[in-house]
Amino acid sequence: MKFSSVVFAASAATMAYAYPSGRDVIPNKRDVSKRANGFTWVGVSESGAEFGEGNLPGTLGTDYTWPVTSKIQVLRDAGMNIFRVPFLMERLVPSSITGSLDATYLKDLKATVEFITDSGAYAVLDPHNYGRYSGSVISSTANFKAWWKTVATEFASNEKVIFDTNNEYHDMDQTLVLNLNQAAIDGIRAAGATTQYIFVEGNAWTGAWSWTDNNDNMKGLTDTQDKIVYEMHQYLDSDSSGTSETCVSSTIGKERLTAATEWLKTNNKKGFIGEFAGGVNSDCETAVKGMLSYMSDNSDVWMGAEWWSAGPWWGSYMYSLEPTSGPAYSTYLPILKEYFVSSSGSSASTSTTTAAATTAVASTSTTTSSSTTTSAAEAISTPNTQAQVSSPATESSSSLDSSAKSDATTAAAAPSSSSTSVASTAGPTTLVSVPSTTQSASTSTKTAATVGTVAHWYQCGGANWTGATTCASGLTCVKQNEYYHQCL
Repeated sequence: MKFSSVVFAASAATMAYAYPSGRDVIPNKRDVSKRANGFTWVGVSESGAEFGEGNLPGTLGTDYTWPVTSKIQVLRDAGMNIFRVPFLMERLVPSSITGSLDATYLKDLKATVEFITDSGAYAVLDPHNYGRYSGSVISSTANFKAWWKTVATEFASNEKVIFDTNNEYHDMDQTLVLNLNQAAIDGIRAAGATTQYIFVEGNAWTGAWSWTDNNDNMKGLTDTQDKIVYEMHQYLDSDSSGTSETCVSSTIGKERLTAATEWLKTNNKKGFIGEFAGGVNSDCETAVKGMLSYMSDNSDVWMGAEWWSAGPWWGSYMYSLEPTSGPAYSTYLPILKEYFVSSSGSSASTSTTTAAATTAVASTSTTTSSSTTTSAAEAISTPNTQAQVSSPATESSSSLDSSAKSDATTAAAAPSSSSTSVASTAGPTTLVSVPSTTQSASTSTKTAATVGTVAHWYQCGGANWTGATTCASGLTCVKQNEYYHQCL
C-alpha cells in the first residue's frame, strides 16, 4: 500500500481551506510546523457489513452484520473522532456496477453513518473491495466514476463523511490504480460532494512500508477541492500482513513509516494510516507507541490513524477493540487515548445520543434476530499483504473466494452453548450473537488452537500455520484458501 504525492502551488488561502487541524482550525498546507494538537483524527474501523464476501448478496445476520451503535458510543465517549465503515460495493449497488442502489442496504449504511456523524465524529465510507467488483478487477474508469457518483450523491450534504476510494488495491496495473482513484475523485465531486475529504489508497495493499516502491505515480492525482489524503496501512509482523500477534521488534512501527513520511514531506502531501494493529504483548505495545509518537512528531504530514478493528462479530480475534471484551481493548485503548485529538472529546451528551440511538431499522430486525444464533467471526489470511478481511461463519456458509480476499485475519470466534445476545441501541442491527469465550483480553485467538484439538470456527491449517490441525469430534478442517483452513 503505497502513497504518492503531488507538489501543490496553490495559494496559502486555498491551503487553509483544505486541511483542518485537530480543532478544525485550518493551517496553511505549506506550513510544516506541527499542529498544536498533533493529529486531526484517531479512531477505529467498524467491521461487519463487509463480512460474508464469499456469499453475495448474503443474508443480514447470517453472512454480515452492522456495527453496534452502543459500542461505537463507548469509543466515542472515550475520545475517538473517526470511524471507518467497511461495506461491499456489490451489496450497495447489486445488479451491476452502474446499476441502482439497494434500498435496504443503503438505509442501514446511512443509519450507521448518521449515528457517527450526529455524534460529531467523522465517518469513512470504505468500499472494502480491493479494486474488484463481483470478483473481477474493475477495469473501466467510467464505470467506477459512475458508481461513486451514485453513492456520493446520497452523502453529499454530510460534511463529516469521508470517502475512501477503495480498500487495498492489489496485483493491478499501476496506471489503472492511479486512474481509478482519479475517476473516484471526479465522480464524488460530480455528485455535489464538494466539502468532504477523499482518502485515496494505493496498489500493493496500500502498504506504508512499500509505498515509495509501488505508488509514486499517485502524486499525479488532482482534486478541484484540494482535499486528498493518502491512506496507507501498516502492520508490524514479519511480512506486514497483520496475521501474527508477534511484532518484528519494539521499533518496527517507526521504521516502517520512515520512507513514507519522507515521501509525504517531499511531495507536500497529507497521509493517514487507515489500518494498523499489533498483538497484545510488550514488543507490539512498545512498537505501536513508537509508531504513533513518530507520526505525532511528524503531524505536519500525518493526519492520524485508525486501529484495525472493532465490530460485533470479531469474537476473540487478537486485534479486536470491540468494547469491552475485545482482546486488544483493555491494553490498546489506553495507548490510543494518549493520541486522541484533544478537542474531540465525547459526543454532545450521552442522553441525547442514546435517545437518537433508539431508532432501529425495523426492516432488518426480524432477519437478524432469527439468524444470529450461530454467527461468529470467520477470518481468512494470506501473506505479504496489509489488511484483514473477515467473514461471519455459519453452518450454511460456503467456502470463501480467496482471490477476492487475499489478506486477512488469523482469528475466528468459537461459539459456545452460552452465546450472549447483544442488542444495539440504534442503527440497522438490532440483535447480534456474540460468541462467549473463556480467553482473557491478553490472549491471542491463535493461542486457543496451538495445542490439543481445534474448536468449532477456529483455524486448523494453512500456509504458515503452526498450531493444531486436528478438529474436535464431529468437525472437519475445511480449506477456505491457501492460508486459512477452519474447523466446520
